[in-house]
Amino acid sequence: MTEIKQVPRRKPLSANIAVFAVGYDVYWKQFEGLYEELEKKRKTFCADLRRRQVNVTDFGMIDNAQRAYELIPKLKAADPDLIFVDMVTYATSSTIGAVFREMNVPIVLAVLQPLSAMDYRRGTTYMQLCNDDLCSVPEFAGVAIRMGRPAPDVIIGMLNDDPIVERELDRWCGIAHILHDLRRARIGHLGHVLESMLDMHTDPTAVTAAFGPHIVQCEAAEMEAFYGNVSETDLETKKREILEFFDTPDPISDPVTEKLTEGDLVIGAKAAVALEKFVDAKNLDGLAYYFEAAPETRTRELMTNLIVGNSLLTGAGFPMCGEYDLKTCVAMLIMDRLEIGGSFAEFHPIDFNRNTVLVGHDGPHHINIADRKPVLRSLRKYHGKPGHGASVEFNIKKGPITMLSIGVGASGKFKFVIAEGVSREGPIPPTGNTNTHGDFGPDIRRFLIDWVREGPTHHFALGIGHHAETLAKIAQILGVEYAVVEHD
Repeated sequence: MTEIKQVPRRKPLSANIAVFAVGYDVYWKQFEGLYEELEKKRKTFCADLRRRQVNVTDFGMIDNAQRAYELIPKLKAADPDLIFVDMVTYATSSTIGAVFREMNVPIVLAVLQPLSAMDYRRGTTYMQLCNDDLCSVPEFAGVAIRMGRPAPDVIIGMLNDDPIVERELDRWCGIAHILHDLRRARIGHLGHVLESMLDMHTDPTAVTAAFGPHIVQCEAAEMEAFYGNVSETDLETKKREILEFFDTPDPISDPVTEKLTEGDLVIGAKAAVALEKFVDAKNLDGLAYYFEAAPETRTRELMTNLIVGNSLLTGAGFPMCGEYDLKTCVAMLIMDRLEIGGSFAEFHPIDFNRNTVLVGHDGPHHINIADRKPVLRSLRKYHGKPGHGASVEFNIKKGPITMLSIGVGASGKFKFVIAEGVSREGPIPPTGNTNTHGDFGPDIRRFLIDWVREGPTHHFALGIGHHAETLAKIAQILGVEYAVVEHD
């Protein structure tokens, strides 16, 4: 199989994690060495977290109410995306009450025993206190609820060599990456909704209110200024990069397609250079766009030939969303920060013989989740849209997949519509668009009916692996309605 080249991230993943341990100050004089033993537990936990592309601020031991109140301004100054409370032993809820009241970020209780079980024959109170991580959890949860907050999430397991704990820490650090970027992102919005797509209209202020990013209103002329000044060196470099990432096969059956032409390669590369310079100049973290421009103008040439460049950017962690779909741009960013891809997708024809449905789209795709080297074809026309040029074709890796669509209800509130399925082996039409055979359970008709009943936008972000539980948790954290469409 041809080697698949991976696009490196434009920016490293990051998140701010605050950690503090809780204990009971009465114990320290009663049991010599206990405090030092518990300090080692917390430091081990922090070291484990730091392996996960997060900035960890360790606030030490909070063992009475006074220290809890002293902690609050320090926590706020650290600007955490997520707080881990290391439940190193029993602690009274006075060590957490002020935190529940003052901090409006997810709080996760880490219940990580050093021992898989006490050595009962040699058991001591000291040994129990070193492994009494669970004891305070019901008390802490009850206090959170009394304060009008949701019960905190809990990770339960062993301090060392516990694969379940490792997966949970990975999952929560992934959630932190999403929260970190959502509330700091600058997502560009360029152009207008493709005429008559009523589900595409999105209020930028509502996006900021629900998810956090600032929506940057952009102009095609700003990008065109870069397009008109692409150097020969930059153009040749981008052409080589494109040919390294993509195959350029002969056409097969669709008369709309042809082998990638030199002219389309040049225009696609030139547009890709201009696009990258534009997003750098605007300091963007994503872009939703659609702009037609007048026929036979340089603006139309540029705006209808962003497909190659936007697929490279999407693979690099910069979600590019066609058809001006701001909501799906957010969904793609969420999936990318979980490191599961996030391709721009919709439903295509059903395969009743395989009990699958083709999922894909023209335009932006996360090429790092392709199952083989992606293909570039020249299209003589973009169906339903103006223009012509190079277009990307591939199917995603075989195995588990997850879809996230962000719809809008009659009240104007956003809703996550989530489903898990399987990407199956199968032929895809050689039309210059991505497509994958999606298997969503024993009855594809029933699944699709259930999906549309939840009111999704017709686009969604498509990623690899099964992550419905994590996406539902993100919706809960953000206070967004959600539905998981089951396929059993």
